Amino acid sequence: MAWTKYQLFLAGLMLVTGSINTLSAKWADNFRAEGCGGSAEHSFQHPFLQSVGMFLGEFSCLAAFYLLRCRAMGQSDSSVDPQQPFNPLLFLPPALCDMTGTSIMYVALNMTSASSFQMLRGAVIIFTGLFSVAFLGRRLALSQWLGILATIAGLVVIGLADLLSKHDSQHKLSEVITGDLLIIMAQVIVAIQMVLEEKFVYKHNVHPLRAVGTEGLFGFLILSLLLVPMYFIPAGSFSGNPRGTLEDALDAFCQVGRQPLIALALLGNISSIAFFNFAGISVTKELSATTRMVLDSLRTVVIWALSLALGWEDFHPLQILGFFILLMGTALYNGLHHPLRACLSRCWRPAQESEHERLLGGGRTPINEAS
Repeated sequence: MAWTKYQLFLAGLMLVTGSINTLSAKWADNFRAEGCGGSAEHSFQHPFLQSVGMFLGEFSCLAAFYLLRCRAMGQSDSSVDPQQPFNPLLFLPPALCDMTGTSIMYVALNMTSASSFQMLRGAVIIFTGLFSVAFLGRRLALSQWLGILATIAGLVVIGLADLLSKHDSQHKLSEVITGDLLIIMAQVIVAIQMVLEEKFVYKHNVHPLRAVGTEGLFGFLILSLLLVPMYFIPAGSFSGNPRGTLEDALDAFCQVGRQPLIALALLGNISSIAFFNFAGISVTKELSATTRMVLDSLRTVVIWALSLALGWEDFHPLQILGFFILLMGTALYNGLHHPLRACLSRCWRPAQESEHERLLGGGRTPINEAS
C-alpha cells in the first residue's frame, strides 16, 4: 500500500527530529566556553540541566494535546475526546523513572560517542522483556527470546568496538567504558518506566500525548527544584564544572551567554523531543508500531553517519556488525519477521505457480489423452 503525503511527512518528521535530538545534545557537549566569575574555558557538561530542557519539550506535548482536543470538538474524531477520570499522580512513578534514566544517559553522553549512545539504548528490549514476564505475567514467544539473545550479542560487539577504537583526550578509555555501562544501567530504569506505564497508566485509556506531557510536567518541576541542592553537592572528578559540584546551572547560563551556539543546540534538543514524540505517536496511529520501530533504527544510522562526517568519532567496522545484530534482535522481538515472512510467501507462491505452468507447457491436457 502506497503511503500518503501526510504519512511520508510524519515518517520524515520522526526520523529528522529523532536524529536532531541526540545530535543536538552531543553538539552542546562539544562546546567549550568560559563560565561564571572569569573561570577558565571548559566543556559544556551540564547533563541535569539538559534533562530539564528535555522534560520541557515533553511538557509541550500537553499543550499539543489540548490544542488537538479543541480542534476535534464538534468533529467525528474521538481520539482526543475527554477520557475517563484518572489520578494524574499515576504519572509520577514513571516520571521519576524517566527523570532518573534520562539524567544518567545525558551524563553518559558526555563520556561516549553519539552512535554508541544510540545503539546501546537498544538494551531496553532485554529488561523490558524480562520485567514484563516477572511483573505483568506475560509469556514471551520464542522469537522474542531469540531477539533478547541477539540484542545481548549486539551489545557485546558494540562494547568491543568501543574498547578497540582510538580514544582522544576528550574521551579516555575509562570514560568510554563508564559511559557505556551507565547507558545500559539507564535502560533498566527505562524498562521499569515502560512496565509502570503499561500496568497503571495506559489501562486508563489516556491519550499518549497527554501521558507524555504530564510526565514531562512532573519531570520538569522535580528536576528544576533538584538543581538547587545539586549546586552545593560535591561530585569531585565526576563533575564537569569548575566548582566540582553535581550540577552548576549558573555556570551553564554563563557559558551560554559567552557562546550563543550552545543556546541553539539546547533549543534544538527541546523542540526536537516535542516533535519527535508527536511524530512517533502519529506514525503508530497512521501506519504501525512496526514502522515506528524501523524508523527508530534508521535514526541510529543517521546519527552514526553524521557523527562520522562531522569528525566526532572514528569509524570501526565492528560497529556495523554490532548494529546489524541489534537490528536483528529488535526485529525479532517486535515481530517484524512475521510480515516479512508473509510477504516472502506471497512473492514465492506466484513464482512457484508460474514455474509449474511453464513446466506443463501452459496446458492442462491429461497425459493419457489421445494425441
